[in-house]
Amino acid sequence: MTMTVLGFGGVFAAITYIAPMLTEVGNFAESSLSWLMAAFGTGMVVGNLIGGHFADRKLMPMLYTALAGLALVLGLFTFLVSDKAASVVAVFLIGALGFATVPPLQKHVLDHAHGAPTLASAANIGAFNLGNALAAWLGGLVISAGLGYTAPNAVGAILAASALVPAVISHRLQRRSARVTATRARAAPDLGRAAHATAGAVHP
Repeated sequence: MTMTVLGFGGVFAAITYIAPMLTEVGNFAESSLSWLMAAFGTGMVVGNLIGGHFADRKLMPMLYTALAGLALVLGLFTFLVSDKAASVVAVFLIGALGFATVPPLQKHVLDHAHGAPTLASAANIGAFNLGNALAAWLGGLVISAGLGYTAPNAVGAILAASALVPAVISHRLQRRSARVTATRARAAPDLGRAAHATAGAVHP
């Protein structure tokens, strides 16, 4: 859930204020915003398809790559908004990398919620919305503090990078649990043979 709040929040820290960012700093005409948002939407579709493809195959590597890439793009976008070509690429990549995290995040939650998958799925959607609200609020704070319309990009980069921390912790816990399960599985036949041998000795 923390990965969802922080990782997806990184997207909306920037996108919430994308209009004034691109018109006031990037010198785009207001009429350009519609096709810039179309580029963002195209990135969302592409990212969702890629994230869905790798969610069943390389879930955690997909999350690592998307979150790190999102943090990098948002960090660079903070300084490259005035470059129109770079801005278009960044808007597309924010959509692609941000939404590449959605299928893996949802699957990761469901993989650990066998007892109540519907409740877990609903809670994770709530986490997405919480991330949106938190990021938009933080983006507004830095603008109000006089740091400029590009400052929300830096907030988004920090949020996305922060999501890597629970991602690493979760992955390590998952691997440790898998090792424990494998050890118990290997030990089970030996215990069975020992019990059988003991029973044979008691009842010749």
